[in-house]
Amino acid sequence: MEKHLADMTLAELTREGGIPCSCGKVHTCQLRYFQAGPGVVACLPEALKARGRARPFVVSDQNTEAAAGRKVKQVLDDAGIPHSDFVFPFREGKMEPDEYAMGALTMAFDPRCDVIVAVGSGVINDCCKVMAHACGLTSMVVCTAPSMDGYCSNSASMIQNHIKVSLYNACPEAIIADTDILATAPDIMLQAGLGDMLAKYVSICEWRISHIVYDDPYCEEIAGMVRACLKNIVDHADGLMRREPEALKAVLEGLVISGISMAFAEISRPASGLEHYFSHIWEMQALQRGVPSDLHGIQVGVGTLLVLWIYEHMLNIDTVDVERARRAMEQFSPEAWEHTMREIFGPIAPSILEIEKKVGKNRPETQQRHLQRIVAHWDEIRRIIREELPTRDQVYGLMAACGMPLTPKDLHLTRKDTIDALKGSREIRDKYLTSSLLWDLGLLGETAEKLPAE
Repeated sequence: MEKHLADMTLAELTREGGIPCSCGKVHTCQLRYFQAGPGVVACLPEALKARGRARPFVVSDQNTEAAAGRKVKQVLDDAGIPHSDFVFPFREGKMEPDEYAMGALTMAFDPRCDVIVAVGSGVINDCCKVMAHACGLTSMVVCTAPSMDGYCSNSASMIQNHIKVSLYNACPEAIIADTDILATAPDIMLQAGLGDMLAKYVSICEWRISHIVYDDPYCEEIAGMVRACLKNIVDHADGLMRREPEALKAVLEGLVISGISMAFAEISRPASGLEHYFSHIWEMQALQRGVPSDLHGIQVGVGTLLVLWIYEHMLNIDTVDVERARRAMEQFSPEAWEHTMREIFGPIAPSILEIEKKVGKNRPETQQRHLQRIVAHWDEIRRIIREELPTRDQVYGLMAACGMPLTPKDLHLTRKDTIDALKGSREIRDKYLTSSLLWDLGLLGETAEKLPAE
């Protein structure tokens, strides 16, 4: 490589033809146009022209319409660009990226349009990515908050049959991040973006461990790129809540690069670990109860502190207790496990049970294979933890300075909610998490009971 990914500009990272990497792959991303800074919403006509698009379908909700939707439409009108528009109707509570939302979007879609323009952040962007993929179109996004890392990912975090799923499609071909608009986002949206980025400490650490234990493909260049943008964000974090343009830009660019990292890796590993699964299960719990959940990035921030606590305690294990791990496997009861899953997941438990049938995470031979690798590489695993992770106190202090929730109790979650989230985290997808490592060590149940949930 002529230059490390961490040293490349966004224009270089998103160039046509991709980037040949020392890992042996050519990393590619569908993003082709990016603008960040004050007043750049005016660049939307230029983005459309650059990509050869003539009639956008502009999608917003009640909040993002007020924040940026009207400006977007005025910019298009002033440029003489025809467009069709859809504003999601008001729904009590937080809008969810579910079948209802997709049905409403599908019914409103104008087939004369050749590109879908999302005006919003997480939910709007994800719904538009899924819609564009289904229609064989591309999408663009005008960001309204630096609140999550999915702007440029090639997947959408959706709710299907009440389960959080990742649907792989394509990232937007253009992203416009006007810092004048971002500065109007509520505090909690800024905090959510920071929480989603602080999670990258864990995701990179966990990625390296899963490469050892689970054979997940790993690229040091991609990991280095994520570390670099995370450092830039932490360096600017003290200006975020003051809405300093450079801090807003740093967080937004970090979130975009995080999405690019997932596209490059073709998996979510560079940006998502156990901390995200705490959030996924807390969201499922809220759906089952019919109550709203906190923003994803807010929950992820709290999840990050919990995972850092787990790793700090894991560093105290000098030698793997192989006999303990084997006893845990011998004492494992499929019937008791199924009962626990039905208790945790309620009506969606059959889907969880089906995942285990396909994957076999709980089979003795699976644990034995993982355990052999863990024992052989335990010193290396502990070294990775030390290399990648700051202390929990460091991250706690940074989040506290930004006024963020710090514990599950701050999110009005019970201790049982948190215990269930850790126990259930390894069950909802075929992905080797920190909770998977704990299970292979025979420590998952004990660790769940000791989590600092208050």
